[in-house]
Parts: sequence; C-alpha cells; structure tokens
Amino acid sequence: MPPGPESMLVMARGIGQGRGVALFTVLGMTVGAGMVQLPLIAFGVTSLLAASPLAFRLLQWGGAAYLVWLGLKLMLSSPAGDAPSSDRPVSPLAAAREGMIANLLNPWPLSFMIAFLPQFVDPARGSVTLQMLLLGATQKTTGLLVLASYAVAAGSVGSWIMRRPGVLLWQRRIAGGFIVGLGIAVVAGIGR
Repeated sequence: MPPGPESMLVMARGIGQGRGVALFTVLGMTVGAGMVQLPLIAFGVTSLLAASPLAFRLLQWGGAAYLVWLGLKLMLSSPAGDAPSSDRPVSPLAAAREGMIANLLNPWPLSFMIAFLPQFVDPARGSVTLQMLLLGATQKTTGLLVLASYAVAAGSVGSWIMRRPGVLLWQRRIAGGFIVGLGIAVVAGIGR
C-alpha cells in the first residue's frame, strides 16, 4: 500500500523544511486532530457523517482541494538561496495547523475509526463512550509513533538535501507533484 496524504506531507516537510517542522506537522495530525475527532467519535456524532453521503463527499472534496493547494504551494516554492519573502520557513505553529487541517479534511482516518473501533467496544464492560475514547486515543498514539518515525527519517535525508539547493528545488517539485497527485486521486475515487 503506498503512503497516504498524511505520510507524504510529513515526508515532504521533513525533507524540505527539516525534522522539527515535520514533527510539529505530526503533532497537528495526531494530537490536534484527535482533540476534535475523539469526542465526535465517542459521542456518536460521526455516525451522522457516515449516514450522510453528501456530507462525506463534501469532506472528500475539501480534503482533495487542500492537498492540491499544499502540493502546488510546495511545487512553486523557490530554492533556499533565493527565497522570496513569501517562501519563508514554516513556523512550528503553522506546521501543526496544516497537519491538523490535513487530517481533519481527510475522510479516511475518521471512516476507519467509525468502522473499526466499535468492533472492540463491549457495552458489558462499562462506559461505551470511555471505551471509544481509549480506543481512539490508542489509534492516534500509534499514528503519532509511525508518523514521527517518518518525520525523523525524512529529516535526516532532508539535512543532506538542504546542503544541495538544486536537489532541494527538485525534491520540493517532486514531493509537491506527489501531493497534488494524491489530491487528484482522491477526486478520482470520489465518483466510485
């Protein structure tokens, strides 16, 4: 299975902007998005999304548009040596915010949690809400560990690439192209 939009964004951030920016992107995707998603799942609000094909499709379109925007932004950035003021390094807060938005607009993590987590809930063992929160937190923690390992590895590759501006420019273009391609793939998959 190829990497998804979130892992591609983390790897692009790690290579293009360094390990720290990539790790803050991961925090946004897991901790930030989890603070929104876990209560929604635990209290059953996400069932409304699952029951509404229109709402789910709108979420898909929003996620696809956001991926295309992030990819184009990366593709059109300048090499570090002649960076205009619009191509400033990404701040940790901006990286976390963009990671959170990318996760919240990606319908697949939410769909996975809606479909997968309830299978492990046993009403006879206590509060269903608490069980859903614990299972969701476990899933988000696992995602944090996996994506953080991508960030660290990509950051190591990125430190080598950062010393080579020509390679850095092409890395940004290629990574941006992959992210745009993922957005287009989401759009192509919406009609199926």
